[in-house]
Amino acid sequence: MSGRVAVVTGASRGAGRGIAAALAAKGWRVYATGRSITDAPPGGVSVRVDHADDDAVAGLFARVRSDEGRLDLLVNNAAVVSDELVSLNPFWEKPLALAEVLDVGLRSSYVASWYAAPLLVAGGRGLVAFTSSPGAACYMHGPAYGAQKAGVDKMAADMAVDFRGTGVATTSIWMGILLTEKLRGAFAGNPEALAKTAEHAETPEFTGLLIDALYHDPALPELSGRTFIGAELAERYGITDEGGRRPPSHRHLGVPRDPSSVVIR
Repeated sequence: MSGRVAVVTGASRGAGRGIAAALAAKGWRVYATGRSITDAPPGGVSVRVDHADDDAVAGLFARVRSDEGRLDLLVNNAAVVSDELVSLNPFWEKPLALAEVLDVGLRSSYVASWYAAPLLVAGGRGLVAFTSSPGAACYMHGPAYGAQKAGVDKMAADMAVDFRGTGVATTSIWMGILLTEKLRGAFAGNPEALAKTAEHAETPEFTGLLIDALYHDPALPELSGRTFIGAELAERYGITDEGGRRPPSHRHLGVPRDPSSVVIR
């Protein structure tokens, strides 16, 4: 074990579960959270947390402080995502409840970071990583989803200013098409179609490997506040995905915005 401690939110399934598994495989002690989480990767701890409940989030970080006495990494991944999000209807013809992604997705990332910050700063080195997507720049699934992704990118940029000089960095990572359990299930009985899709996709574990590499990068302080396309980070660190694949960057969907150097207090 590396002795490093991470919290990965929204780790019941999908991206969060894959990130938690990849970090645990790299030796991290991982606290994996979710409303319905039942188990964690080897070396990890599963904690049932509703990230819409601020008191529950406070309890999570109090437990980490009590059990571990430190925190080195927070991965903000929790988000409420409905199947109706991908409907082709305009936003006013979709359920109003889709706006919940601005609560559990955007606001919840702020709350988790607020509780994590004192622990991260106390350690003298840390990383807050946000999971995001090209939806921050292009139209993807409608305005609620886009605002959430653009919001976490901006949150990473602004938190970097406040963390400056503490040893704690922030980054946001645009993930590509994810080969989640749900997506794989959609291709049941059609392995050829799945293989073709996989050529342009990423496993959920892929982002976890990138986050681990970012944390250990000596240049991390200079990268703080920036948003990265995951596949391009992989080129930087020489990381490949399942089967030695190199996922494409999908840069044609949009380019991460470089934060302004202007700081107004």
